[in-house]
Amino acid sequence: MALQSQIEKRIEECFLVSYFILENESHMHSRGEPESHFKMILVSNDFEGMVKVKRHQFVYRVLSELMPEFHALALHLYTEDEWQRLAHTPESSYCGGEH
Repeated sequence: MALQSQIEKRIEECFLVSYFILENESHMHSRGEPESHFKMILVSNDFEGMVKVKRHQFVYRVLSELMPEFHALALHLYTEDEWQRLAHTPESSYCGGEH
């Protein structure tokens, strides 16, 4: 199973998901690996009452077995209320370096 599919499966199994997208952004980086960089937008009320650091730690814990398989994961984690108030989805930038 492709790494992206494994990540998606794990998230969908462990969170009550309101909205979820995992974008493979590896093409925007110079590493040359097909599944090295991802951007995740996850909306779940499981994040209610958690500060950003705790939300990230929660996701990292869920993905702990898969973390060595990729280089970077940009996390955008929201509750349903936060997502409704958000005007736009954060943009990613191209990386010309060694990352």
